[in-house]
Amino acid sequence: MPRIQKNDNFIDKTFTILADIVLKVLPTSKEEKEAFYYYRDGMSAQSEGEYAEALENYYEALQLEEDPYDRSYILYNIGLIYASNGQHIKALEYYHQALELNANLPQALNNIAVIYHYQGLKAIDNKRINSSKKMFTKAAKYWQQAIILAPNNYIEAQNWLKTTGKEYSVD
Repeated sequence: MPRIQKNDNFIDKTFTILADIVLKVLPTSKEEKEAFYYYRDGMSAQSEGEYAEALENYYEALQLEEDPYDRSYILYNIGLIYASNGQHIKALEYYHQALELNANLPQALNNIAVIYHYQGLKAIDNKRINSSKKMFTKAAKYWQQAIILAPNNYIEAQNWLKTTGKEYSVD
């Protein structure tokens, strides 16, 4: 099961060693440990651009992982892969599933907003003005939520919200 480390990056190797030590020390079930190994191997494959292998590992991790918080990150990473491959609808599905399990994922909210913003731009290119307005409104809604959770992040989104008059308020 363990993935052969192709990356000679010191930080990646250090993380792998530390993760293995922590897993041996923590009182976790065999399934939880196995799920983590698949998740870690998925992250490694994803960072190397091996998306098919990463997806296989993430799907295996989902079969084993029971903790909703951990599952949310697996789902989020699956969404990242689909988004990077231009499969935006599928990416949105996985980002929303991740948020159902963990509402405190500003990065998922941001990525949803980015997709809606992109769709809004495409609608403008295709002269579908009403559709573009709807997409931009959706983008604003998700960026507002992301900024509430992470006020120091997403500066470009904050500027976009200000310049388009879709200002947000952090109460």
